[in-house]
Amino acid sequence: MDNRSCNPEIWGGIECTINRVHDQYFDQLDTAGHYDRTDDLDRIAELGIKKIRYPILWEKHQPVKNAPIDWTWISGQLDKLRGHGVDVIAGLVHHGSGPSYTKLDDRSFPEQLARYAAAVATRFPWIEYYTPVNEPLTTARFSGLYGFWYPHRRNAKSFMQMMLNQLKGVVLSMEAIRRINPNAKLVQTEDLGKVYSTPMLAYQARFENERRWLTYDILCGRFNPQHKLWKFFTRLAIPKEDFQFFIDHPCPPDIFGFNHYLTSERYLDEKLYLYPTHTHGGNSRNRYADVEAVRVHIDEPHGLEHLLREAWQRYGKPMAITEVHLHCHREEQLRWFRQVWETSKKLRSDNVDIRAITSWALLGSYGWNRLLTQPGGDYEPGAFDLRGGKLRKTALAKYVQQIAHTDNEEHILSAEKGWWKRPTRLIYGAQQSGPRPGLRTPVLIIGKSGTLGRAFARLCEERFLNYRIVGRQECDIADAASVEQAIRQYQPWAVINTAGYVRVDDAEQDGDRCFRENTLGARTLAEACARANVQLVTFSSDLVFDGSKTTPYLEHDATNALNVYGRSKADAELQVLQALPSALIVRTSAFFGPWDEYNFAHHLRRTLTRYEQFTVAGDVHISPTYVPHLVHATLDLLMDGEQGIWHLANRGAHTWSSFAHALAERFELDSSLIQTVGSEDLRLPAPRPAYTVLGSERGHLLPSLETALDEYTTKEKMENRQVA
Repeated sequence: MDNRSCNPEIWGGIECTINRVHDQYFDQLDTAGHYDRTDDLDRIAELGIKKIRYPILWEKHQPVKNAPIDWTWISGQLDKLRGHGVDVIAGLVHHGSGPSYTKLDDRSFPEQLARYAAAVATRFPWIEYYTPVNEPLTTARFSGLYGFWYPHRRNAKSFMQMMLNQLKGVVLSMEAIRRINPNAKLVQTEDLGKVYSTPMLAYQARFENERRWLTYDILCGRFNPQHKLWKFFTRLAIPKEDFQFFIDHPCPPDIFGFNHYLTSERYLDEKLYLYPTHTHGGNSRNRYADVEAVRVHIDEPHGLEHLLREAWQRYGKPMAITEVHLHCHREEQLRWFRQVWETSKKLRSDNVDIRAITSWALLGSYGWNRLLTQPGGDYEPGAFDLRGGKLRKTALAKYVQQIAHTDNEEHILSAEKGWWKRPTRLIYGAQQSGPRPGLRTPVLIIGKSGTLGRAFARLCEERFLNYRIVGRQECDIADAASVEQAIRQYQPWAVINTAGYVRVDDAEQDGDRCFRENTLGARTLAEACARANVQLVTFSSDLVFDGSKTTPYLEHDATNALNVYGRSKADAELQVLQALPSALIVRTSAFFGPWDEYNFAHHLRRTLTRYEQFTVAGDVHISPTYVPHLVHATLDLLMDGEQGIWHLANRGAHTWSSFAHALAERFELDSSLIQTVGSEDLRLPAPRPAYTVLGSERGHLLPSLETALDEYTTKEKMENRQVA
């Protein structure tokens, strides 16, 4: 059977960059904890992937020149992969500049890399697939043209010298490897990007669109006097023999590995006033904005399918999509992977030899929002989420596993168009509104009049998730018949319960109603969802605890509520899990957010804006929680199929008083109007625990409280809301 008549294979890869910025190294696998966990590869193998892009990185294994290499750790890892029947595509340099004794513009870099490659092949002669250098063009741009990474050059000559050094390293490495293993194959990766432009900047787009093929053209021996960029790069005072080497030593890839991201395609426009200043740049002739092409209306053919067809027409050799990743909400990750999968199958049906697609960043990645130039930065989950200190399968992992094992790519949330296919993606030029999702199965939100219910509806709208939101009249959660009717009518795939009794002090005198709405209602929903085989998420509170701890409460800590409201929530947790063990129960605390006028933050701002005194407790410690972060994280957990109790709160702790002062400072309000008292002085009817800060043993999914406050402040100031 022709290989192209079958579906592509599913490969995997882990973000493993070790890049250097001045004298500081950023090691993704160290940050991810991969070196210390023993079961990562067992969990990855469960996905059913055929091959994995796995690092045997030069910087990691031979940091001291000519020193003996300790293969102990990597041998164990590779043996484990062999045991699982997963082929290894060995990466030797991944966005790196080599160990400290070399650099990308060191003329001895290629020979040194080749010696290391020979050592790897000698120790592991069974490895068949190699990527000696990942994305040499991208690395040369970041290190030689833009100066982001070591050795921080910023000129065309340095760029090209680094390109040639890396690619000569590839050629010499493959020669060294093939002397040991003649069957070794080169899987050469590079970003599959393209540039589009206004007519005025067409010359720049043409240049960049020729340059994007340099990695493959040079390795294939095509970079010669007939190449369109030959004159440009050979006039940079680089020795002619550096170019001639590749003509004399062609090393075409056995598999052309293309990495494609939604930001890989760019658009250039000289009309700077249409774009924010951070997009402005230029060349020696023109200033222009450089933005994501997906954010602009483009008339000419574009997108992944078109780019892969261009690559096939240019080279006609086996290809693989070696990185498929999207930093976005979970359903968009599913939609992106599905689109790439379907595109690959379509191309194969047209006799384009696409061998595989790769679930990249299986363990997620760190700091790419800062281009790996400084510590910290955002964590982007991949197929697994590491924020609990171990591998937790996301919906994407389950989707990849489903495709790999059954070729069934159906998923309830993957079928809708991704944001990159909707008119709302256009943020430069005329903005358009897109259609609501069709009649696909919705999520049912119960609690139309509450803060949390409205927030879920708003963010489902934003995330293009089909939903229905109902209030008490449509669904009384404590009435079994009413709940059954709602589930029958809307046929949801999941129910999100945001309804309930929320008046903590009134509950002391209104206990029956509080328990009816919070406990009986939650249990009734759970029983109905169990009968209908529907997922359920419901919310609990930090007030289930008595405050006797002085460190953050974790999910397993015993509950011991001090007030009626807290007891109603604690009882609800037990009864919901008894009726529906797969239910997701989210404990959270002290909402604040931009969309309601009843939260603490809004009340504080309104009071201080009127120059009135605001009295607040200084001895009660809480976890203020930003509602948009809470909703997004809950939706992701729901899609991942998580169950049981999760704590979701922004990381960090405040007293009510310190929280008030933090808000006053950010909004430039008079904090002297804040009067701090002891909680007993407030004479509240319901007793409050002194400490209910929420931590998590399952994973801190929300950003820090400082980040939450910054986002809240920025959003409110941008909207110029008048608090009165």
